Amino acid sequence: MPLEVAAAVIQRADGAFLLAQRPAGKVYAGYWEFPGGKIEPGEAPERALARELREELGIEACTSFPWLTREYTYPHASVRLNFFRVTAWKGDPHPKEQQAIAWQRFGAPLAAPMLPANAPVLAALELPHEYAITDAEGRGTREMLARVRARLAQGLKLIQVRDRGLQGRPGFVRAVVRLARRHGARVLVSGAPAGGDGVHYTAAQLMQLESRPRDGLAAASCHGAEELRRAMELNLDFAVLGPVKPTPSHPDARPLGWDGFAGIARGASIPVYAIGGMRRGDLEAAWRAGAHGVAMISGAWA
Repeated sequence: MPLEVAAAVIQRADGAFLLAQRPAGKVYAGYWEFPGGKIEPGEAPERALARELREELGIEACTSFPWLTREYTYPHASVRLNFFRVTAWKGDPHPKEQQAIAWQRFGAPLAAPMLPANAPVLAALELPHEYAITDAEGRGTREMLARVRARLAQGLKLIQVRDRGLQGRPGFVRAVVRLARRHGARVLVSGAPAGGDGVHYTAAQLMQLESRPRDGLAAASCHGAEELRRAMELNLDFAVLGPVKPTPSHPDARPLGWDGFAGIARGASIPVYAIGGMRRGDLEAAWRAGAHGVAMISGAWA
């Protein structure tokens, strides 16, 4: 049985996150990791998280959300890391166990070396909380590009070009990618890699997929536990799961609701976006249910 560990991704409002360096005398001394520690037998992961943050950093966690669960086998032990995102706390983090700590930012050199089990989490953490999906077939190409341009100017960083039946789709893809490049945003193309930063697979494509592409981002749509398991087996960069609420794009689909979403998404090893009737105001509800963020079609462009 793997050793159960609670790990904290402590994030400030400006996006910086906290890493801790393992002190001398511990296994992997000098390596950096997300703060946390062992979950005691019978102890809830959330309670273990709060206890470890008091003991290691002298802070009280006020707001935390379940996020990823990653397993890793070291030469000395197997661990299951239950990651939580901590967004509010009382007190100033300070080392209480002879460890060094450092606030980190993407775009700047990160502390190294990173503990192997924690390193893949950095790529997941860098994903934005909003995944916007185009609707050029419904709004028209010109209107859609205008809305993409406006949202990119507001800070949008991740887009999926859907519109699989759009006439002139290759040109539309190129236009979205050009706009995204100007703002440092990334574009996934639904169906197949085609000029963007990666591919977004339909659920049917996902279940036929034998391996993920070697280059670029790879994501997939999921509607239930079996599909999400397949996305995790393939080690995709993320998945979207839904519909959570009734949605015009899938009028015949039975909504999962937040409880249904949480029952499938919690414990996932890859980031999961909630989709289906989402608005930006649903983000905190999505976090409470274990989502990385929200994926939206109409809600992204309102």
